[in-house]
Amino acid sequence: MVDERLLPGGFDPNLSNIARMYDYYLGGKDHYEADRVRAEEAMAADPTLLTTIRGNRAFLGRAVRYLAERGVDQFLDIGTGLPTQQNVHQIAQSVNPRARVVYVDYDRQVVAHGRALLAGSDVTRMIQADLRRPREILEHPEIKLLDFDRPVALLLVATLHFIPDESDPAGIMAELRDALAPGSHLALTHASADGIPDVVARVVEVYKRTSAPGTPRTRDQVTGLFGDFELLDPGLVWAPLWRPERPVGLEEAKRTWFYAGVGRKL
Repeated sequence: MVDERLLPGGFDPNLSNIARMYDYYLGGKDHYEADRVRAEEAMAADPTLLTTIRGNRAFLGRAVRYLAERGVDQFLDIGTGLPTQQNVHQIAQSVNPRARVVYVDYDRQVVAHGRALLAGSDVTRMIQADLRRPREILEHPEIKLLDFDRPVALLLVATLHFIPDESDPAGIMAELRDALAPGSHLALTHASADGIPDVVARVVEVYKRTSAPGTPRTRDQVTGLFGDFELLDPGLVWAPLWRPERPVGLEEAKRTWFYAGVGRKL
């Protein structure tokens, strides 16, 4: 029998939820005791986990600003998580107030919070859909806020490692990439055990007891998710090394154990 708590949109405050755990890591208030307990276990497994989470979030901010400053004015953020500080629309619209942003998540709590945050905006939307079914996203009525005949920035930050191999992440990404016009971009981060395998393995064990166990992937596997998109300089790197605002050494960077990159469709 399928545990209904694990179904998209299912809710159980006693089941640790990855979005609420992420909220806890970032200092938010939208979480429950089960989320705090599991998050603390993960931080015990990797004492530098908060650095990893914040480094991942910092990459998102740098990537969105970089693209917005170069004229990208449409953003599709899949697996957005609970609202926090410096969300995609806030960064993009600080550069271009008319930048359009559509957030996508399959978690009802995330969607409810997002819609409350965005109430009254005519250039930002929050929709409920499942990344494992990309047509559900691409055919959603509110996705029409974005013009897919023009370049779109597709954002998948700390999301794809929650898609298991049996759900065909490569096929999902191919369908999403094919829907984008030339000049579009793909920005993603992905957990990997390439840097510190023992630590990552301990964190993965913790996440097996949450709403979405993780699947770290190798550098080659993550690179493959970009398909034929051209990776922008500096390529696929540990997240803190992607256009950092200060000098970052390799040993410091790989402790984040998240690869990050931005690719462009030619």
